[in-house]
Amino acid sequence: VKGLIGNVFSLISGSRSSKTFKPKKNIPEGSHQYELLKHAEATLGSGNLRQAVMLPEGEDLNEWIAVNTVDFFNQINMLYGTITEFCTEGSCPVMSAGPRYEYHWADGTNIKKPIKCSAPKYIDYLMTWVQDQLDDETLFPSKIGVPFPKNFMSVAKTILKRLFRVYAHIYHQHFDSVMRLQEEAHLNTSFKHFIFFVQEFNLIDRRELAPLQELIEKLGSKDR
Repeated sequence: VKGLIGNVFSLISGSRSSKTFKPKKNIPEGSHQYELLKHAEATLGSGNLRQAVMLPEGEDLNEWIAVNTVDFFNQINMLYGTITEFCTEGSCPVMSAGPRYEYHWADGTNIKKPIKCSAPKYIDYLMTWVQDQLDDETLFPSKIGVPFPKNFMSVAKTILKRLFRVYAHIYHQHFDSVMRLQEEAHLNTSFKHFIFFVQEFNLIDRRELAPLQELIEKLGSKDR
């Protein structure tokens, strides 16, 4: 399955186009979620991102959020995969988004007390944790008729809040590398889609978005 903006990534030359940080999460072909993904892909192609993120008529909100969460994981996976060589223990000894924002890792189960660690270590923890949630059939059911759990929305919000931190780190610490790789258009399109989606369903607290607030306002004003 190509990601929602997978088509633009095919424009990136060379082996980088298929380089992901973690294995890609696929939505099973023939499933209803796959159909939803195709619908999202088609509406995204129209270029109207505000419209593309809206819940399609008659669809289940949890399922729509699940499909898009999987897709954002794949997109960020690919974006971060292209700059891993620049995000090292030496270049990024702490996980930050500019001088004012630093993130410490805790997942509530294996690591209960937040630990200070390098950005590559933090992002490895984060993406592995997200992958585990997406692979959990009790949280993200892929079979038709299997209901979403009562805590699905809070889990999805936590996943998206954490995925945002990878965007924030890339923008603040590695944008020069993104520019050198000529990937800023892909990063901006992916991030704009992500932001419009979380705004549409109020999925991330405004305080969490503070590290990229100026960029978010700029992206929003361009679209009005």
